Amino acid sequence: MRVLFLLILFLPYFLYSQRNIPKNLPKYDEVKLHFGMALGGNTMRATVHNAPNFYQLDSIYSVECIPQVGFNINIVSNFNINKYFSIRFLPGLNFGQRNMEYLYFTGTRYKRHTMQIPSTYLDFPILFQLKSERLNNFRMYLVGGGSFKWDLAAQKNIDAEERPKIRFQPYVYSYEIGAGADFFLQYFKFAIEAKFTVGVNNVIVYDNSQFTNSMESLTPKMFSITLLFEGSDSKGGGLISKLFNKIFHRKQ
Repeated sequence: MRVLFLLILFLPYFLYSQRNIPKNLPKYDEVKLHFGMALGGNTMRATVHNAPNFYQLDSIYSVECIPQVGFNINIVSNFNINKYFSIRFLPGLNFGQRNMEYLYFTGTRYKRHTMQIPSTYLDFPILFQLKSERLNNFRMYLVGGGSFKWDLAAQKNIDAEERPKIRFQPYVYSYEIGAGADFFLQYFKFAIEAKFTVGVNNVIVYDNSQFTNSMESLTPKMFSITLLFEGSDSKGGGLISKLFNKIFHRKQ
């Protein structure tokens, strides 16, 4: 929310500063297909719904998800329907962790136990982008859509020394919504984007323990801030394509 507030706060400054600047990449939106890459940071969290018999469980007093910081890397594929509307596919990887903090009664005293639950998601989002009118080298946009994520870390074996520890389902279905700003540079387009990802399915694997029985459901969430770099043509264009060509040329 802070990033969205800052984007709105500094919007008048961007609009004023763009008045008499020559346009970079003036035919950018006429090219149907663009590719690029995205790098960003995230905080993974979750919404915990207590089980109906939560207060009848003698040992568990509270359950709380503590968000942790991670990072994302994605490939950008953007198809322009027109200059105001695009469809985007951004396959990639999300790395992060959630800490589940339990306060429970041992019979003589209350004790806290923190379960560290790392996640490495294969991420397959499909998003729809609604763009504002371009003002020289700047414009705002909204994104929304859905994603399917597969957690590669969910199948990791739990050592006996790590117990007690809960397990998550490997798959997550989510909807996503966010906003961002495009900056047209000389050779490529740069963007900064803030986005919320909200899971809709319960990911708890029930093992008949007090730690899983205390929850009716747990739905994952993620907030991310991402920097996106897109080429000026359908081959990647400009600086990005030159960088890829140098990498592949060295390998050969």
